[in-house]
Amino acid sequence: MHQLPKLGQLALALSSLFVLTPAVAAASADADYPPGTPVPAEAAESAESAETGSQQVRIHAVRQAYRALSATAASKTDTLLKDLPQSVRVLPADLLADAGVRNLSDALELASGFSRQSNLGGLWDSYAVRGFTGDPNFGSDYLVNGFSSSRGYNGVRDMAGTASVEVLKGPASALYGRGEPGGTVNIRTKKPRFDPAYALDLALGSYAMGRADVDLTGPLSETLAYRFNGAAQQGDNFRDTGASRHGLAAGSLLWLPDADTRVEYELEQARQRTPFDRGVLAINGRLGSVARERFLGEPSDGPVRIDSLGHQLFIEHSLDDDWKLQAGLAYRDSALYGYSTEASSLLADGRTLRRQRRLRDFSATDRSGRVELVGHFATDGFSHAVLLGVDAYRFDDRRVQLRRNPSAAYPYAIDIYQPVYGGKADALALSIDTLEQQRAQAVYLQDQLDLNQRWKALFGLRRDAYTQTVQNCRTASRNQQTLAAYSPRAGLVYQPAPVVSLYASVARGFRPNSGISIDNQAFPAEQSKSYETGAKLESADGRLSATLALYHIAKRNVLTTNPLNTDYALPAGEMASQGVELDVAGELRRGLRLSASYAYTDAQVTRGDQLITTGSRFPNVARHSANLLLSQAGSVLGRPATLGAGLNYVGARPGDVAFSSAFMLPAYATVKLLADWSPSKALKFTLNIDNLLDRQYYASSYSQLWVAPGPARSASLKLHYQF
Repeated sequence: MHQLPKLGQLALALSSLFVLTPAVAAASADADYPPGTPVPAEAAESAESAETGSQQVRIHAVRQAYRALSATAASKTDTLLKDLPQSVRVLPADLLADAGVRNLSDALELASGFSRQSNLGGLWDSYAVRGFTGDPNFGSDYLVNGFSSSRGYNGVRDMAGTASVEVLKGPASALYGRGEPGGTVNIRTKKPRFDPAYALDLALGSYAMGRADVDLTGPLSETLAYRFNGAAQQGDNFRDTGASRHGLAAGSLLWLPDADTRVEYELEQARQRTPFDRGVLAINGRLGSVARERFLGEPSDGPVRIDSLGHQLFIEHSLDDDWKLQAGLAYRDSALYGYSTEASSLLADGRTLRRQRRLRDFSATDRSGRVELVGHFATDGFSHAVLLGVDAYRFDDRRVQLRRNPSAAYPYAIDIYQPVYGGKADALALSIDTLEQQRAQAVYLQDQLDLNQRWKALFGLRRDAYTQTVQNCRTASRNQQTLAAYSPRAGLVYQPAPVVSLYASVARGFRPNSGISIDNQAFPAEQSKSYETGAKLESADGRLSATLALYHIAKRNVLTTNPLNTDYALPAGEMASQGVELDVAGELRRGLRLSASYAYTDAQVTRGDQLITTGSRFPNVARHSANLLLSQAGSVLGRPATLGAGLNYVGARPGDVAFSSAFMLPAYATVKLLADWSPSKALKFTLNIDNLLDRQYYASSYSQLWVAPGPARSASLKLHYQF
């Protein structure tokens, strides 16, 4: 383990020096809201406090710790979270930084109801929300600034340039159409500022990890500002797979041509080079016989390459004090290319593993746009916040895959206990060659009503029209289907006191499935019904907030892997998920910050068929999961410092995506340590130690042959310098 002893000694030194006298940094105006742009209430209050220099500065710095009061994607309006009839958790930048988060999957562990899923050998983010995983052909769904950014091949999402992650529980189909009924994730990027700011981060860590981040922003003129965020990381990991490299470069411009108009443009390029790694295997359902470091692929396959280039353009124009028109366009090209060697079967001797080899050559183009009218008006004593919009997208997906299974003449095998690499496989043969085209248009309407001081309501309706064409170039066949559906949504909020909100909502969802079945047929669309009720609470001083949610979701035509041929999927009948979730964030006392979540998720097949058994639990979805992060702000040698710790617990869960409960992944709990110290205003050192107790665990699984072990203990030390 590289560098861990020295980093561990540093952690002990910080612990011994730490003085638990709360010290709260002065709040400053939210840097991501330049002049002339709408500012959420909590940011405006912080800005006002900073300008006055009064004691109120400290109060607001405390109140916003680890929490936010609004989410831009939840309703596409400036609505407070307590007024929305759904569970919403915003993971702000301070929480992500304290937790040492560098990718999306790690960020979502901080919120309730998320479960890690099989991630295609480590190539992308894959997670379930309230049990539902989304399209198995791609990584999990997420939005960036309200635009769908997960269609295609975009790799693991790096958190560089992220201002916050908004977790919108329950269905958002009435606003966004295609999406999971379990929830929607929206990533807000950092925006240009008109006051210059420059920051550089350098990090070193275990397994020869090195990383650099840069964040630059400032004005180009009185009406034009820019921002550039970049990140580059490389290094080994605890696995015997070799080095990985990835990078992100994101540039954005903000133009304010007049007092009523805002124009934003963002360009984002991501590159990823990582070995394809299916993990270890379970022998007769038992894990632990094969070392967690053991790589069972072929190093000579080299890394899989993923490249993604995206553009976003957003225009907002205020018509008057109550109405504004906004429009956006997004374009993204992405591609995935590389070889892989993957476990196929374990022979009777219990040590000889036969393997298959594949070459994936995938590429996609995603184009989307929307126009929306947002406004406020009053009728018969009711206050309305209305959103009327139309959107459309075009998505082209080309998949070419060559594959060779082992044979008696060419077993392409490896000894799982004493591996010798360099085996040769037969020449690869074409197994998949498809071109899929998706075309969709929609119109939607949402009305948020303030009925009186205590009652609020939300109604939404969306109509989607969708056409899918799939050409199977290998068999010279073509399949087309046209679908249309309405997605209604309704919710009610009752606030018996200013710090209490009780809510209930119901919604219906629609989601087209991509790809074709093994018999060359298009899949029927997923359809869902969701019910949710809950309570939102705030402490009297506003420092701490909590959301308790109870839900039930029923869904039809969910895709899962075809156990007869894993190159293809099949619809899995009817499924249901129900559960309880609790999220708490804020400050327990001045300087002591808390982020906590718990979820009970009961997700299973309610109507199966000859391949999927009724009553089967969802793969990789534990009934119980929880996350806790505590940090205390104080001082070391008279300078600001933070010391904290985190705990993540995941219960036992099925490990086979074919909905077989015969193979279970064991429960696990991991501990992390975090600390930072600022010797000067411009300089800060941050220490993170993950899996502090070096617990051996398994994060997710596809089958007994493809099990992803969780990372071993690792440490990183980061230097942050702003100038």
